Amino acid sequence: MPSPSFIDTLNHYKSLLWPVIQSHLDQIKEFPDYCQLDPEYQSIVDFHFDMVSDYPKRQGKYLRPSLLLLTAQAMGADLQSSLTTAAAMQISEDWILGHDDVEDQSDQRRGQPALPKIYGDHLAINAGDALHVLMWQVLSQNFSQLPPNIAQKIHHEFFVMLTRTILGQTIEIKWTEDNRFDLSQKDVLLISQSKTGYYTIAGPMRLGAILAGATKRQLISLYNFGIALGCAFQITDDLLDLTSTFSGLKNQIGNDIYEGKRTVMLVHLLNHLDSANKTKLIQILSRPRSQKTPSQVLWVIDQMKQAGSLDYGRDLAAKFSGQALKIFETELKFLSRQPFRDQLRSGIDFITHRQH
Repeated sequence: MPSPSFIDTLNHYKSLLWPVIQSHLDQIKEFPDYCQLDPEYQSIVDFHFDMVSDYPKRQGKYLRPSLLLLTAQAMGADLQSSLTTAAAMQISEDWILGHDDVEDQSDQRRGQPALPKIYGDHLAINAGDALHVLMWQVLSQNFSQLPPNIAQKIHHEFFVMLTRTILGQTIEIKWTEDNRFDLSQKDVLLISQSKTGYYTIAGPMRLGAILAGATKRQLISLYNFGIALGCAFQITDDLLDLTSTFSGLKNQIGNDIYEGKRTVMLVHLLNHLDSANKTKLIQILSRPRSQKTPSQVLWVIDQMKQAGSLDYGRDLAAKFSGQALKIFETELKFLSRQPFRDQLRSGIDFITHRQH
């Protein structure tokens, strides 16, 4: 089960970061005198602000900014000087999710209707764009708060991390739209490494380490750790999609099947079905989301259970988690300040055994 102490850690950093993020969100509706809107247009400004701030106000787990702050402090960096970068990290998640929900035609986000379901695709994309611009504005404050070389390294790391993440999204969408059913486990893990390994684990921790003046070798070790733990995170996430309601936050299992997402479990199933059932599976997956029925999705999940695909995924997630733990114990000893090192260690268990 997830460590309660790590959930408490996430909530602690959320409580510190949310006021910072709120103050930055206010910039969305504040303009200099020379381009201020007339009062008669205040209602549309309010509408825009409510839409753009919707996902930030829903507040996710704050895993990424928490990993950033824990890593920074474990290496001796000051908490206060790290909050700006952590706030930008969380804002990045909210604009990415907004765009993802348009691309995936998601029904829900954090237990509520997804932004495109409320406002439509065009406005949802625009809301994501607004948060994307805000993220860079928040990051720019580092140039007045940190040594210039550190601020520049942080800025560059954001660029590399997000560029690799967006490439991963391109790969996933392209292979899905091309109806690729010949993907290998290596292919699927490439997506996980790009979208989850770097963005969710390695990137935030590297950002925290840069704030603390990390060496190139330390940053590479953090990347390798993050890729391993990120694969465990993504496989666990995909398993939960097949088996869980995410503690009541969603009302439909098998969302990845509706979307046609290629997962480790799906690749395993494709390689273990007889010809007739494989043909049926491909026919289901080839249909657009709106033409897939709950009974078809449940059939796919049942086939995964019978073929051992779910157990295979659990074993693989445990393998990657073990690899990450080994790197943590042998190569990440520079994360030495307490209680931050122990909290990062408990985060490994949380990521591997979480229920939502």
